[in-house]
Amino acid sequence: MDCATFPMHPKMDEQLARTFVINEEEEERHIQKVQNAFLYYGPYACQRLKRSMDYLNSLSGEDQVMLTKYRGHLQCVRTCIDRNQAVIREILRGRVLYPTDEATGDPSEFDEPPPNVRHGDMDQAQSTLKLIARDWSTEGALEREQSYKPIIDSIVAYFKHSDIELKEIKILVPGAGLGRLTYELACLGYSCEGNEFSYFMLIASNFVLNLCDYENKYVLYPWVHQYVNNLRREDQVAAVRFPDVCPLKNPPKGHFEIAAGDFLEVYKTPNAYNCVATCFFIDCANNVIDFIRTIYKILVPGGIWVNLGPLLYHFSDVSGQNSIEPAFEDLCIIMESVGFVIEKSRTGIRTKYAQNPSSMKQSEYQSLFWVCRKPDLFEEQRGKRKASREPHDLIVREDSEAEEEGEQQPERNETEEKQQLKPLATANCETEIKAQPS
Repeated sequence: MDCATFPMHPKMDEQLARTFVINEEEEERHIQKVQNAFLYYGPYACQRLKRSMDYLNSLSGEDQVMLTKYRGHLQCVRTCIDRNQAVIREILRGRVLYPTDEATGDPSEFDEPPPNVRHGDMDQAQSTLKLIARDWSTEGALEREQSYKPIIDSIVAYFKHSDIELKEIKILVPGAGLGRLTYELACLGYSCEGNEFSYFMLIASNFVLNLCDYENKYVLYPWVHQYVNNLRREDQVAAVRFPDVCPLKNPPKGHFEIAAGDFLEVYKTPNAYNCVATCFFIDCANNVIDFIRTIYKILVPGGIWVNLGPLLYHFSDVSGQNSIEPAFEDLCIIMESVGFVIEKSRTGIRTKYAQNPSSMKQSEYQSLFWVCRKPDLFEEQRGKRKASREPHDLIVREDSEAEEEGEQQPERNETEEKQQLKPLATANCETEIKAQPS
């Protein structure tokens, strides 16, 4: 399988390569901080557990008797934290990034907070466990169906195997996270490259993609940090096995790699990709226009950008960070101004993100979905671009698309309408790979 091998450097032009060499020591310090945050996971998680246990012990004897099963549950929580730490130890065993001379056995863990590791780093370490469950467990299949399937179906419908060799279609997935969407597209035969900036994600994805040698080998307890909104005690300590699919045993048909680095810094070559697929990514920029311009630049004429996700705007209200937060209607203006033709757009796509399926609190996005096309050379030479099928001031909700189609062409019968909508809804595409077809 042609996938990432660590230590890994991003694809770089000459100028960026020189800068990277200069900053390599700083990069190594950052990676060390990420590894230290993983190693401090257990003691950090136990601090929260200790607060509950200490308060329990301070209660009256009568109260403690009524909470006997609760005390046993807290002891089970401690066991789950220890088991999560054991999996993290496996993930870090080889010091996959910038190995140090002293890393001859298990990485040393910390009883005290490591230098320069902050609460935000520890939150990311805990979130990484949830994302492993989202991308690489059976329990995450519903979320993957919600988020990845519309993207995959649209790509399959646009790049038909009968029209072109799939291996010739180059797809970039910025914000690849744990790599499942990139892997699924590569399994269909496309040439796929994921890009990820977070070393929390890169370290974990390298473990799943390159080091897990059979299905469901490891057990995680991703919800053990959730002390509230539990209907049953067992919901907090529910086990998740991963990976549900073993990439080593089921290598993709197409080229597959993961590149590390900042999307805006790494991808500057014009006309390089036939498709850019973004999922829960576009709102990760300080200035979303920079992302849109870069995506347009790197697409070949006639290439498409497929996007799904909300507009959370991660830098909004973050101290010391600048941010703009355009609404969807503003994004449509921006995309068309940059040069895109909006082929399809929908709102109200129900999606969850790393949610505990048993929790009493369920957060859900009404996500956006669109397919944009970079005009081909013929259109550019004529000085004309195909008009967008949906003007920027028209928002089409998922549950109203069929009704709108009927209003635009009332002479068609019901059968014809269903045929018109069929490609996106039922395109022949496996969301799960061979071991577990969807």
